[in-house]
Amino acid sequence: MSHARDPYPDALRAIALLIVVLGHWVATLPRFEQGVLVDTGHILDAWEPAGFFTWIVQVVPLFIFVSAAVSSEGVWQRYRSGESHARWWADRALGLARPTVTYLAVLSVLVAIASFITRDGVLGPLNHSLTVHLWFLLILLAVQLMLPISVWADRRFGLWPAAVLIIAIAVVDLLRSRPTAFDDWLMLGQLVTSEHDYFAWVNTLFFWLLPQQLGIAWWNNRFSGRRVGAALLLLGLAWLMAAVALGYPPSMVNGNAGGETNLLPPTLALLGVMWFQVGLVVLFETPVRRFLQRQRLGRWMAMIGAFGLQLYLWHKLAELPAAWLGQRLDWPIDAGMPGEPGFWIGRLEWLALCALMVVPVMLAALLIERYRKQDVPAAMQTGRIIVGGLALFLGIAVSLALGAFPGALIGLPLVALSAWLLRAPRQA
Repeated sequence: MSHARDPYPDALRAIALLIVVLGHWVATLPRFEQGVLVDTGHILDAWEPAGFFTWIVQVVPLFIFVSAAVSSEGVWQRYRSGESHARWWADRALGLARPTVTYLAVLSVLVAIASFITRDGVLGPLNHSLTVHLWFLLILLAVQLMLPISVWADRRFGLWPAAVLIIAIAVVDLLRSRPTAFDDWLMLGQLVTSEHDYFAWVNTLFFWLLPQQLGIAWWNNRFSGRRVGAALLLLGLAWLMAAVALGYPPSMVNGNAGGETNLLPPTLALLGVMWFQVGLVVLFETPVRRFLQRQRLGRWMAMIGAFGLQLYLWHKLAELPAAWLGQRLDWPIDAGMPGEPGFWIGRLEWLALCALMVVPVMLAALLIERYRKQDVPAAMQTGRIIVGGLALFLGIAVSLALGAFPGALIGLPLVALSAWLLRAPRQA
């Protein structure tokens, strides 16, 4: 394939982004009492079949796959020339940290307003919902740190590093479950997810490195073609169905950390989603790329990609004005449980409100970013990059764990410190 910029990777990221945004909005269930928002549920808790739909909406592996693919050639060239990967990573981290500072700052202001002015209870029930999506930023920053190693491993060993990662993930699951009898193998998933072994979190590293490794291999033409794509797609579906049959939870998102979950930490079941998505990418690669080039849609795909981080950061905040407007209009956005009259109509109205409210939210965010000064190249001093990177990881992690309050208040100075360190020019 041509390594010049083509619209296909941008289109993949745009589609994945829209799936994430719509999936997050659908998953949030506002709950009102006497016209006041008192809680937000999750559709996975209210409707068991929703777990199977996560096979489609869990698209983080696709993001990692595509990001690694388009970055791999430049990373390899820098590696060959002896340039520091720390500089490249710091530039990426800075590009993520600065809009995150704005987002956390706005959340902090909202927290202050909610504490001293409003009394309608809107912010409280959405507290953790406003920061839960930040987990992806941590994953992306972490795997990009390992990108030179992944690129080198692909150049040196081809697809073997991916095979090693798959084996490592399987070994961790087997160590968690410790099957000793035939019946244990038939309930492998239940044994895995019932154990809260801390060592299982090593699969967080193994799993998220895998789509990165495969993305690099795909970009280097190590696998391609419709037959390969169809085979991977069918493998993914068969893998997911087998995982559920063996007792793994059907949901590929959410869950309780360390327990009944395929995500926290990742399990073998989550590999099925990756196979399925990679299969789709390979299967439709040629016809979709030709369509995009023929219709000259590359510029549009690139533009959507340029706004991607902003939309990802701010789409959850749109739930706040959407909930406020919904309760003021007395729309049935809280329509009970699945199966009850009006539930799905209420879901559609909730989606419409979120889509309506995300427009002014995004416009305000883009205006703020537009009038910012251009990023200064990241510092060359490794020490500043290390401290800045640690501050960024810690600030995002605190905000993720504690929600808008007090997480954003604590995370904001840490992420702001990171942005300052990573953009500071080298001292003479």
